[in-house]
Amino acid sequence: MRRSEFAELADHVFGPSLARTYTHDLVLEEIGGLSAAEALERGVAVRAVWNALCDAMEIPESARWEIPVEQRRR
Repeated sequence: MRRSEFAELADHVFGPSLARTYTHDLVLEEIGGLSAAEALERGVAVRAVWNALCDAMEIPESARWEIPVEQRRR
């Protein structure tokens, strides 16, 4: 998973405004008490950060990975 995919999925799952808020402000115990943005900057695997964010927000596995074709960025 790339960081661009993380950003695209976050925007899709949470909406652009909340995605930014959650990524920068939400402390994720699963990845050492860092925010997603901090963890990514420190080199934590993008997939691990995405899963930690989704776990914290109780996003089901089925809603984490797929963006409908018509909603994908071009």
